[in-house]
Amino acid sequence: MALVIAAIVLVLAIVLRPQPLPEAQALPANHRSIETAQLRPAAAFATITDPAVRSVALFEEAGRVIQHPRCMNCHPRTDRPTQTDAMRPHMPWVTRGPDNAGAATLRCTTCHHDANFAASGVPGNPKWKLAPIEMAWQGKTLGQICRQILDPARAHMGRDQLLQHMAKDELVGWAWHPGGKRTPAPGTQAEFGALIDAWLKTGARCPA
Repeated sequence: MALVIAAIVLVLAIVLRPQPLPEAQALPANHRSIETAQLRPAAAFATITDPAVRSVALFEEAGRVIQHPRCMNCHPRTDRPTQTDAMRPHMPWVTRGPDNAGAATLRCTTCHHDANFAASGVPGNPKWKLAPIEMAWQGKTLGQICRQILDPARAHMGRDQLLQHMAKDELVGWAWHPGGKRTPAPGTQAEFGALIDAWLKTGARCPA
């Protein structure tokens, strides 16, 4: 009997002895890698000898930024902005208001602050607002947009101001630093500005 009891105690001691905890392992990352598409530099078009043809080619390359959702969402065809890469109507429902910065009862700055807010995913910039309705781009061809931005009555700016807006404006620059899972505009703002500058200097010709 004593041997049986001893055997039971030994088995229990083996079964119930403390077990070492498994080593902690890092969870696999679940973040989508967001890559910025490249822009061809202005110098890449120098081999096009005809200035008019080169000008159109430069604007078509710049058009990859102009027609990107990061820019198109702020140039809607109606008084309601769009959002996301799919350019869905803005939710919650908002309108541009008399100064393109929202209605009196719901200003853009109610939700969009001076910087992107990572916790909620809401984008931000101190100048957050829509482009004037005269500069609606959605639903238009690149050629139509080109002629539109060259018209001071619709663009509300001359060519020097246009270059400054494209190359230096901080709200335009947000398109390359949109935060969250948003796809940035192609290239960089400096590269985009250089394309616009070269386009203007070659006669600012527009695609058909």
